[in-house]
This record gives sequence, structure tokens and C-alpha cells, in this order.
Amino acid sequence: MKKLLLMVGLSILALQAQEFNAPMQTYMQALSLEAKNTDSTFNGFDAKRGETLFQSKHMGKKGVEISCTTCHTINLKNNGQNVNTNKSILPLAPSVNTGRLSDVKEVEKWLRRNFNDVLNREGTAREKGDVLSYIITQ
Repeated sequence: MKKLLLMVGLSILALQAQEFNAPMQTYMQALSLEAKNTDSTFNGFDAKRGETLFQSKHMGKKGVEISCTTCHTINLKNNGQNVNTNKSILPLAPSVNTGRLSDVKEVEKWLRRNFNDVLNREGTAREKGDVLSYIITQ
């Protein structure tokens, strides 16, 4: 009986798990290669590191403390709001917004913009991969 319950529980978790589509998997592999070339100790992306980075506060490009959650909220399943333009942002979580993390060009564009807004620089391959690994779990 315990074995059956465990199998059912694992099956439910597997169904809830999100995966990158093929183009995004290729992009993640490219980021991984870049991260490994930059840091020989790199051993894979980490969603927990991505969550920490996503929630950490930095002095943004406008000289105001900001984090990714400033616009996207702490719960990525909720709508957000751009603090500069007041435009609504659809949920970032792929589990409720299936269009998220599906187009590599869009992902690259928004990573570049958002890292520049929050960190005042482009994110490293490791940072991008970690953040994407976190977002895909939401």
C-alpha cells in the first residue's frame, strides 16, 4: 500500500514538473557550455541559486533598490507590474502561462533587459541558467 501511494505521489509530481521545449533546451545547453568555459568548477544550474538571485535586492540602473520580484512579485503565478511603466506583466510561471520560456529570442531579450535593470549589467551564463531553472519550476 505504501509503495502504491509513493508511486501515485511521484506520478503527480512528474505531471506537475515543467520542462523546457527543444529550442530552450538547446539554449540551456549553450548557457551551460559558456558557464563551464568561464568557470571550470561549474557543475550545472541550480534552481535554488536562481531563486536567491531572483529575490535578491540590488541598486538598479535608476539608483533605486530593486529585485526581480519588484515587478514579477514573489509568487510567479501572479500578474506583476512594471514599476517604471506601470504596465501589467502576465505571470512568469510557465505552469500558469504556457507561453513563458517558450521562445529563445524573447527569453534572451528579457534576460538582457531585466539583468541590466536590476544588476546594471548583463547576467552571466550561470546566472541566466540558474534563474531560468528556477522559473521553469514555478
